[in-house]
Amino acid sequence: MNTRVKDERENMFRFDGKVALVTGAASGIGEAIARALSSRGAHLFVADRDVVLGQSVVSAILKDGGSASFLELDVGDEVACGRRAEEVMRAHGRLDVLVNNAGIGHVGTIHETTGEDLDRLYRVNVRGVFNLSKAFLPAMIARRSGAVVNLASIGGLVAVRQRLAYCMTKFAVVGLTKSMALDHARDGVRINCICPGRVETPFVAARLREYPDPEKAYADMCATQPMGRMGKPEEIAAAAVYLASDEAGFVTGSAFTIDGGWSAG
Repeated sequence: MNTRVKDERENMFRFDGKVALVTGAASGIGEAIARALSSRGAHLFVADRDVVLGQSVVSAILKDGGSASFLELDVGDEVACGRRAEEVMRAHGRLDVLVNNAGIGHVGTIHETTGEDLDRLYRVNVRGVFNLSKAFLPAMIARRSGAVVNLASIGGLVAVRQRLAYCMTKFAVVGLTKSMALDHARDGVRINCICPGRVETPFVAARLREYPDPEKAYADMCATQPMGRMGKPEEIAAAAVYLASDEAGFVTGSAFTIDGGWSAG
């Protein structure tokens, strides 16, 4: 391979000297994104409500030679989000990448969903994205530089049976992403979202354990995917790295689908 081409490839998707914050980063997709950004040079703020798991992710990043700090954070608390943003800015003076990954789910039709269920999901899945974006966007706009990556879902593009509240909130995340992207397209800030299909995460693993036959349930879940398997957190993380990188400089307002072909039918 030509030495110049090799050097250019090695310098792609790098975040050296940049600061990133990933919510819900104590496990699953969030952890994979945090590790991927760290491995490419970013200083990571691992944000989560779970202190033990969050700090273990930070320890793993540090052990691998990366740079990371833990932030205990409830994304549904607007005041707490504002305070954390102030802390990050005092410590580093900048935030280059914000990944709004934290989210929760609920199984049920409208008859099986209470108002409290809907409020609980809305507080995390929608207000969480709103709260942190509102907290950090002013600094990004002032520097005319920044990337926001929101985690939506295939359930934010097409309906999923028995996921009424979840789909409502994820459709809102897609709309929020597109609206912010248009509003700030000329401010130097790019805003995109990822819409994963079913991914093998601790959340899915816990759900599988609730079935009488977890192995059969796992096989059934895989069978619903056109590719015959679920996605891996690292596959979603790869898309987040791209959308957050300088190489995606002309990408904003997109809803990037990674669903193994689910939405193609």
